[in-house]
Amino acid sequence: MTSEVRDLLREAGTTLDAAGVASPDHDAAELLAFVLDTSRGQLLLADGPDSEQRQRYAELITRRASREPLQHLTGTTGFRYVDLAVGPGVFTPRPETELLAGWAVEQARMVSATGRAPVVVDLCTGSGAIARSIAHEVPDARVHAVELDEVAHGWAARNLAGTGVELRHGDMADAFDDLAGTVDVIACNPPYIPLEAWESVAVEARDHDPHLALFSGDDGLDAMRVLETRAALLLGPGGVVGAEHADVQGVSAPAVFTGADRWVDVRDHLDLAGRARYLTARLAR
Repeated sequence: MTSEVRDLLREAGTTLDAAGVASPDHDAAELLAFVLDTSRGQLLLADGPDSEQRQRYAELITRRASREPLQHLTGTTGFRYVDLAVGPGVFTPRPETELLAGWAVEQARMVSATGRAPVVVDLCTGSGAIARSIAHEVPDARVHAVELDEVAHGWAARNLAGTGVELRHGDMADAFDDLAGTVDVIACNPPYIPLEAWESVAVEARDHDPHLALFSGDDGLDAMRVLETRAALLLGPGGVVGAEHADVQGVSAPAVFTGADRWVDVRDHLDLAGRARYLTARLAR
């Protein structure tokens, strides 16, 4: 790494730290790698940027310091084994959601092992992250996805093009009537932030993610209740559903399913930081 690159990273990291960015050094390096058309790991071998690249980098650091999401600046984000196009108008998938996607992949593979193509539905697909991961990792799966927000649906269409995933534009509350009773696996990352928690939401999410993907009633569980009802209709006997929730909903979110008296094996799962992150349940046979 040249001294010029080192100095740029140090100055940018200081700027982002002062702006309250959670990972200033990481983001400074990612943006410089983006400008230099290399990877963060290859910055050690990179030559210093030219004047045009320095100007572009300075502009990106300014935008990131204003708390514009890193992924909006680079236009892409990694999710499990795929890269996704993201930007204004679509919820940026978080690393925590990879755990839910991994669970859905495992469940679909279990169905595949019986010699039958699994039927999988991704409700509230957003960018298409979960649906694309399942299609990528379980090639024989018949994957369906739905998104209500028009702009987000456009991003999903871009990310799911050529994958074989059937994408629909609509509300999860009444989606896929034609699949009723035939679905093996449902995955959903619904909105789950209580309206009263507005001020506690990170600036990147509050000001740049679509509010339709964030907020869900006074207790944050309105969408979870809709999911419970819809999953009961779509799943076949013994089918499974998994849904992400806020870390403070480790009891209340599973209770939506245990209280419905038609689910078994209702469990909550922790993320890598030990926080409650997603629930799973099986429709009673």
